[in-house]
Amino acid sequence: MLENIFNLKGRVIVITGAAGLLGQKHAEAVACFGGTPILLDLSKKLVDELADKLNLQYNTGSVGFAVDITDENAIINNADHLIKIFGKIDGLVNNAANNPKLESNNLVDFSRLENFPLKAWSEDISVGLTGAFLCSKHFGKKISNNPNGGSIINISSDLGLIAPDQRLYKKNGIKKSNQPVKPVTYSVVKTGIIGLTRYLSSYWNEEGVRCNAICPGGVENGQPIDFLNKVTQKIPMNRLASKDELQGTLIWLLSDASSYQNGSVIPVDGGRTSF
Repeated sequence: MLENIFNLKGRVIVITGAAGLLGQKHAEAVACFGGTPILLDLSKKLVDELADKLNLQYNTGSVGFAVDITDENAIINNADHLIKIFGKIDGLVNNAANNPKLESNNLVDFSRLENFPLKAWSEDISVGLTGAFLCSKHFGKKISNNPNGGSIINISSDLGLIAPDQRLYKKNGIKKSNQPVKPVTYSVVKTGIIGLTRYLSSYWNEEGVRCNAICPGGVENGQPIDFLNKVTQKIPMNRLASKDELQGTLIWLLSDASSYQNGSVIPVDGGRTSF
């Protein structure tokens, strides 16, 4: 029935990075539309608290697990455990990623390419890209065993589509070699996520597994006013997103409403990438 086209009732949806700002909103949306959000993050306490909150409000049987998505054995064990509990997995939201900060001291800015530590590079790639690969490999395989497949959603970014405008981060009175920039790993990870999406969209297609990417623009979360004033000038809607403005796109891509949507890379950025 058309009125049920967005319904997720009975569907088991794994969400990585579930305790984060957007992860919580992804989980809320899944629960609201009748799905069972499986919450993965490093902190068992945080995912348990979120599961309790969702179950109190929506009674959808949400469960939280502490899983390091860079640990392949941990993912394998969790995927097998979920099959024992629920008998299936219907969807995966690859949301987890490091958000590299613009760290600096009085001598050098570590966000700059020429100073960016190899350790930070390895950690960011491991969580944001390798983690998405491992989750797709194992949770995706479980999804492919379903009679009707399911949906994988990868969370990329507008910075997977365009380069960061480093002028947004510029600070007055600081020489160029010390100016903060958006670190290189963010663009590399979010662009790689798009490549992973395209690969997966044609991998389990005979099994009915669709894969699409969402490319959010910036989300308002207490940024300095001077930064907001600069960045909103680059967005046709003249503002950043609120943290709940990805929920509609997420539910559409998880549900039967997007049954012919596959391999798409969808900006949800207020029009920034159209400029």
